[in-house]
Amino acid sequence: MERECIEIRWHGRGGQGAITAAKIVAKAMFAAGYTGVAMIPTFGTERRGAPVFTSLKVSKDKIFDLSPTTRPDIVVVLDYLLLEEVDVASGLKKDGLIVINSPRQPANYSFNGRKIAVADVTDLSVRAGLPAGVVNSGIIGAFAKAAHFVAMDGLTSAIEEEFSGRRPKENARAALLCYENTIIGGPR
Repeated sequence: MERECIEIRWHGRGGQGAITAAKIVAKAMFAAGYTGVAMIPTFGTERRGAPVFTSLKVSKDKIFDLSPTTRPDIVVVLDYLLLEEVDVASGLKKDGLIVINSPRQPANYSFNGRKIAVADVTDLSVRAGLPAGVVNSGIIGAFAKAAHFVAMDGLTSAIEEEFSGRRPKENARAALLCYENTIIGGPR
């Protein structure tokens, strides 16, 4: 993406680690030369399992707007069942990208011509050795494959650092498996 500022909105459920995933990507992108990186977590009265979101803005230059993302370039969805509860595509730019943790194919989704990428992050993360329901590391791999503007080696390093002492190798393996198994569909 050749935009001045790339805006990414992460949708998940309380306890899934959407904020941690955005933080890991922010660290990797900063290390990759994006000197403007702003993660804007949104907190409220959320409870475990309730829909939540966080924003991440990245740029080669300093970012001054620290408000939550309302016009994202990319939307990342950690649980495809959220699509029935939340309008995750709200404000998504016409040439936007949606990355979804889903066992379904991209053809099962239609977001008015936007590019769609899916990976069964839930299953792949378990295959990588993580407990069922841990999807934040895996979704980073799907995001990396679909967005392709941050290298996987930088992301796996950031993942291992973040999860030091908490299955770092398994978390990195989940991201790599999801990267390798992400299916990207064209606009429909």
